[in-house]
Amino acid sequence: MLRTGYMPAVVAVLSLLGSACATPVVQRDESVRPTMPSPSAATEDRRVLAGNWEYEDGAVVTLTLDEQGNGTYPWKDGRFVTTMLADHTWHGQWIQKENDREGGFTVTFSPDFQEGEGRWWYRRIGTDQSPDQPGGTFHLSRKPSGTAAVETLLTP
Repeated sequence: MLRTGYMPAVVAVLSLLGSACATPVVQRDESVRPTMPSPSAATEDRRVLAGNWEYEDGAVVTLTLDEQGNGTYPWKDGRFVTTMLADHTWHGQWIQKENDREGGFTVTFSPDFQEGEGRWWYRRIGTDQSPDQPGGTFHLSRKPSGTAAVETLLTP
């Protein structure tokens, strides 16, 4: 049983619920759905990743990538595997066979795909599938020999 002191609050709540139920339902036009902007053709084309890159994370290491954005680097017999390239953002995985480690990375490129800022993280260290070691950040810049291919892809 309710005390009389609570009665005004209960009446107010019931009044609000009653008016909410009386509000007409707004019908949505399901034929008009928001769409995601599609990335430009140049950002979907992984060939913009092909060539030699300087990877700076304390030291400088040269990466060599093929036209699918996959490639190698000399540190610990490393390699990169591209999983996605869209809207100037590159996502992938790295594997270092020599020290039994792997992880992921993301790079955000400049508009001309000549450099980018990246972040990397661990997914596995040896048998540890959930390592708590932090990753890091890096800077990526294209070595001059690969600019002609990118300019060809980006020219309308």
